[in-house]
Amino acid sequence: MRPGGPFRMADPSIERIAVSTYVVPLPEPEADGTLTWDKVAMVVVQPEAGGTCGLGFTYGTPACQAFIEDKLEHVIIGGDPMDVPGIWAAMVRAIRGEGRPGVSSMAIAAVDTALWDLKARLLGIPLCRLLGMARAEVPVYGSGGFCSLTEEQLSDQLSRWVHEQGIPRVKMKIGANWGTEPERDLERVAVARKAIGDAAELFVDANGGYTRKQAVRQARSLRDQGVTWFEEPVSSDDLEGLREIRDLIDIDIAAGEYGYDLVYFERMCAAGAVDCLQIDGSRCAGITEFLRVAAVAAAHGLDVSSHTAQSLHAHPGCAVPNLRHAEYFADHELADRLLFDGVLEPRGGVLRPDLSSPGNGLQLKASDAEKYRRE
Repeated sequence: MRPGGPFRMADPSIERIAVSTYVVPLPEPEADGTLTWDKVAMVVVQPEAGGTCGLGFTYGTPACQAFIEDKLEHVIIGGDPMDVPGIWAAMVRAIRGEGRPGVSSMAIAAVDTALWDLKARLLGIPLCRLLGMARAEVPVYGSGGFCSLTEEQLSDQLSRWVHEQGIPRVKMKIGANWGTEPERDLERVAVARKAIGDAAELFVDANGGYTRKQAVRQARSLRDQGVTWFEEPVSSDDLEGLREIRDLIDIDIAAGEYGYDLVYFERMCAAGAVDCLQIDGSRCAGITEFLRVAAVAAAHGLDVSSHTAQSLHAHPGCAVPNLRHAEYFADHELADRLLFDGVLEPRGGVLRPDLSSPGNGLQLKASDAEKYRRE
């Protein structure tokens, strides 16, 4: 319970909202099969009501900040912090002219995650308690293994997660240079398997770099290395291709990280395109839509897995009965620790929310984060 007793209906509405952008440079450029990047950008939202401040964010372009200030702020100010779904619906209506995909949904995500956190803090309870706990902890897999890493770097990163941190499943990138180096991909998978041992699960992600038949050929060799998860063997927009590949191989097919609205996810499920549906709450308009998407997947008999953004997904992940696991992404591990206090550490292959802290348990390191702030 927060100081002063339980939340009262007469308590104030949302009075103000602060939006800021932080850009964390990476030690060196990184690449998957189809993209190269050198920084992590984060747009942080802090709404305030009754002297209590919430915290939410998206790993999105700095353009999200301008979008929030221009298109969403007027919808949020004066809103009831207990009525998060109502504010969410008002934001979705407000961006009709701009459309749901891309910046619009990522901006809404930053606000929505902040509002859920604010509500939990006002009530003095952890966010997972507010959402309703189906589980006390969220299984994770270590995710990195970029195509840009040397074999030594690849081994060191995956081995650290498995042998030092006790994470029993890890993921690496394949499909290098748009699938033009298939033999090198398989050689690196063999290196990874040797590094983690036979007991750990090994996942791969091609980021849509292969053609359909190429993906099927690769899958036959990947199975021999004990790979159990094949993410985006072809573009996630190619639902027919994903279904075709899924029907031809034993390895589970995963996709969905680029979904921004409920209709996208329903189409992917209805097409029989995946064995496990990926959801990214920092892209699909926040926790409100994250939970709705998980329900759609459940109606199709599918598990879900959260995509990156582990600090956002730990609490809502506990509220999802059909959650298989959460991605513990290397770049966000770095950025989160630089910008926030209260970041959860994976222990025994799981993230366990701190039930003694209200909200999502995160606090912005104001002074430390300042050097990464962008106007």
